[in-house]
Amino acid sequence: MQRVPEPELMDDAEQAAAYARADFSEPHDRFVALFGDHFGAGVGTTVLDLGCGPGDICRRFARAYPDCRLHAVDASQPMLELGRRDREAQGLQSRIRFIQAHLPATELPQQNYDVILSNSLLHHLVQPETLWQSIRHFGHAGSQVFVMDLLRPDSVEQAAYLVDTYAVNEAEILRQDFFNSLCAAYRPNEVVDQLSTQGLEELRIEVVSDRHFIVFGCLSGKH
Repeated sequence: MQRVPEPELMDDAEQAAAYARADFSEPHDRFVALFGDHFGAGVGTTVLDLGCGPGDICRRFARAYPDCRLHAVDASQPMLELGRRDREAQGLQSRIRFIQAHLPATELPQQNYDVILSNSLLHHLVQPETLWQSIRHFGHAGSQVFVMDLLRPDSVEQAAYLVDTYAVNEAEILRQDFFNSLCAAYRPNEVVDQLSTQGLEELRIEVVSDRHFIVFGCLSGKH
């Protein structure tokens, strides 16, 4: 199946609210668990989350690694408003800072970060190099990189099956968004080519479910 791009921004308030209400506990807990599997407990103190959405992974990561501070970046104001609301409800104001910014042309409070995370941003990008260049720009030698994203199915029928399997009880707006995201996702060989083009061969890719892959590793510092 050929890739079908979707809009980069989820800036519709209704769409953002449906996303925030959805139950992503299984994949988001898996995100944090897989990070631990690959990097252990030795996480850096400064963490950057690129494309944080409403911040669910930020909050889970902050609870799992209580010594770190997170800067969470997204271009969608409705998403960030939801993230700030839930951050305050969980008492994480001192640990998580939400920042509205559009990659790659942005300045952040820090020049470099010890850990760079991203979940489900890559498939939104018309130009995937935006993510990899941002990781290079905001990382340093030894920065821990962990990216998780959707895996494009082999067919439209397979995409519909995944929606019915994993989003059967979700709102229709979210089911349609999930379908569109699956169709917009990249295949592992495409991601390998992206990494090679950006000189990030030290990062590895691994398929971890029927709909997700991860990219992980430590930056070499040769960039």
